[in-house]
Amino acid sequence: MANGSNQIVQKLWNYCNVLRDDGMSYGDYDEQLTYLLFLKMADERTKDPYNQPSIVPEEATWPTLIKRDGDDLFDHYRHVLEKLGNEKGLLGLIFNKSQNKFQDPAKLRRLIVDLIDKENWSVMSADVKGDAYEGLLEKNAQDVKTGAGQYFTPRPLIAGIVDVIAPRPGETICDPACGTGGFFLAANEYVIRHYPNMTRDEKRKLKESTFRGCELVQSTARLCAMNMMLHGIGGDELPLVVADSLAGDPGDRYEIVMTNPPFGKKSSTTIVAEDGKVARETEIIERDDFWATTSNKQLNFLQHVKTLLKQHGRAAIVVPDNVLFEGGAGETVRRKLLHECDVHTLLRLPTGLFYAQGVKANVLFFDKKPASERPWTKKVWIYDLRTNKHFTLKTNPLKREDLDEFVKCYNPENRHQRQPTWSDKNPDGRWCAYEYEELINRDKASLDIFWLRDESLEESDNLPDPDVLAQEIVEDLEAALEQFREIAADLGAKDTQS
Repeated sequence: MANGSNQIVQKLWNYCNVLRDDGMSYGDYDEQLTYLLFLKMADERTKDPYNQPSIVPEEATWPTLIKRDGDDLFDHYRHVLEKLGNEKGLLGLIFNKSQNKFQDPAKLRRLIVDLIDKENWSVMSADVKGDAYEGLLEKNAQDVKTGAGQYFTPRPLIAGIVDVIAPRPGETICDPACGTGGFFLAANEYVIRHYPNMTRDEKRKLKESTFRGCELVQSTARLCAMNMMLHGIGGDELPLVVADSLAGDPGDRYEIVMTNPPFGKKSSTTIVAEDGKVARETEIIERDDFWATTSNKQLNFLQHVKTLLKQHGRAAIVVPDNVLFEGGAGETVRRKLLHECDVHTLLRLPTGLFYAQGVKANVLFFDKKPASERPWTKKVWIYDLRTNKHFTLKTNPLKREDLDEFVKCYNPENRHQRQPTWSDKNPDGRWCAYEYEELINRDKASLDIFWLRDESLEESDNLPDPDVLAQEIVEDLEAALEQFREIAADLGAKDTQS
């Protein structure tokens, strides 16, 4: 990161710490920064060399904030947020349901005058602006009290996924649970880096019409929109919508879908009856384009991704372990997926990667294919990054180089020419293939497969450090508790319906 970027990041960080002492969370700070940065950059665009008409109504522009102070500034800022929240398009997306979270007018004025107004954000490179903002989003994800981590996928994992999917200029890319936009940023950077000689038309398409996102949570969608804008992505048309992805088939199809849907097994609605009793009604998603009807959100997202793909389109989706082995609808979806798509790769992820605790997850890679009597999947290659691997969010976080061997084994240049690293002579190899017939004949067509010897189970000398062991125990207990909660909720829902 360049010095200019470092200085800006440091300024923003330091001020965030001042506001935290005043009771403002990282998430609140990110949001307020988003509103003010947007207004400042919109104002910059009206001046030389851009001379663009302002998209912000006159009475809500940046100069109207600069000239105010004290309670007058507070009142005006509140009115600005209210007015812009009622606008359509990008303004509505950024400012919808926005609120002033500052307690002290002097602190708001300092952020406006001393930090944001002193910089010319429009002339900064996308890397400088983007790195600063991404850093704040990651800090927010690490702040466990806010729960924001569920919207933030570790960037090294995203980078590894994008490296094997290998997007090309002109391909459309969708994330139906886009969080703060990590897959879009990585894919955008990948295309720019690997195709330095793009035509003007290709560059315009990359910026304006390559990416499409959907995000359920308004505040997260706001951060995503700003993140993309600061990285130079997006044109006149909004690249994302605030909606429930699973509500229906949007009709659009894409060459690439990459996504990490929110963890949590069931979809449910809370209903308050006339007598004040609260009941949870489990949502069974019924769609004509789905193979199975279920309340399991993960299975529904997997089916939704299949729908979103164009013929021969490529997908990468993060799924928890239960999607690989669950019976009932899970088995139906797996058998259909193996038959109708080319499910070619599974990456078993280690624990300790995600901010949502107790998650054992995998990345499933598949290509959508035309209707056929014969199954499209010939063999599934599995890379085990979990057995005998120990990562933690703070002391030993996943780095991009931890995925180097997986990317090499995947062989994105020609994935039909792959070589296993596992053999009788190399029992520690993490990469091997399973034929379709073998998979389909397994109990429930389970894809939950592992073959490496777990050293910690056999030799006490090889036990991980106590803090890692303790964390793994916590994660296992969290996962078990979550399953018990879902069972209890289901039982409760059945009781209220009977």
